[in-house]
Amino acid sequence: MSGWNAICCAVDFSEPSRAAFERAVDLASRLDADLTLLHVCAPTFPGADVVYAVGEPSDGLAEGPVQAQLEAWRREAEHGLGRSVRVQLLTGNPAREIARFGEHGVDVLVVGTRGPTGLGRLLLGSVAERVVRDATCPVLIVHRPARAAEETAETAT
Repeated sequence: MSGWNAICCAVDFSEPSRAAFERAVDLASRLDADLTLLHVCAPTFPGADVVYAVGEPSDGLAEGPVQAQLEAWRREAEHGLGRSVRVQLLTGNPAREIARFGEHGVDVLVVGTRGPTGLGRLLLGSVAERVVRDATCPVLIVHRPARAAEETAETAT
């Protein structure tokens, strides 16, 4: 694990994504690794698979609700790490774009999961499951917020 120098955390601003974010920041801190926050917007019309990249560590992101959230999460990560954090905003199929991003100098992808349940999960699978299947680098799946897991462990003792 000490070979992880470049960590990418895929975020969609959900609670599981928040747990993945916290875990990624912790890993980056402990391993003195670079951290990239990645958000993939699904296309708004069928068949669209155009990819846009915005933002660099020192750039401000364009205005908009997704960009503003990504920028806020970047600032929080930078505050926790005490160094620059990269951000990447892509448009396309989330699972495919996350896995593709992992092909370019990423040592580990960190992904939260809440996955659909029942028939939806059987037919489609979760984004995290598809990333695990398609990624060429290791994928760390964070199933629930770290605090909830700790509280569950404390209650069981």
